[in-house]
Amino acid sequence: MAETDTDRIEKHIVLRTPRSRVWRAIADAGEFGEWFGAKFDGSFVEGTVARGKVTYPGYEHLTMEIHVEHIEPEQLFSYRWHPYAIDTSVDYSSEPMTLVEFWLEEVESGTSLTIIETGFDRIPPERRAKAFEMNEGGWAEQLTNIERHVTQR
Repeated sequence: MAETDTDRIEKHIVLRTPRSRVWRAIADAGEFGEWFGAKFDGSFVEGTVARGKVTYPGYEHLTMEIHVEHIEPEQLFSYRWHPYAIDTSVDYSSEPMTLVEFWLEEVESGTSLTIIETGFDRIPPERRAKAFEMNEGGWAEQLTNIERHVTQR
């Protein structure tokens, strides 16, 4: 199945900090939660599910669940999740998940970070557009959050 413009979100930023610093902010569950807005119970381990309470204002009643897919130190961290799964009366477990990838590359001025989320075309039609819209805006906000996190800490 070919990707469409509604299947993929891609965001990019160059962070003026070493790749090792950006990697810690992404791959360490505690640090990830600080800038992302969640407090995870444990560590991110490839092949496991990580859960944490959402700390983002207005969403504190939710638990975030990510299925850690791949960890390639200082290059790639990826997970699957149910995008914009905010209705606590809905069981999202039978829905397909999207794939979120954090790609790091060392560049002259610091670290290039690319965040890619794919798989929206497989989300049920009744919630696909809203999930895409909310995550499109959400990832733009998260770029600002991670930049602030890695440069102020």
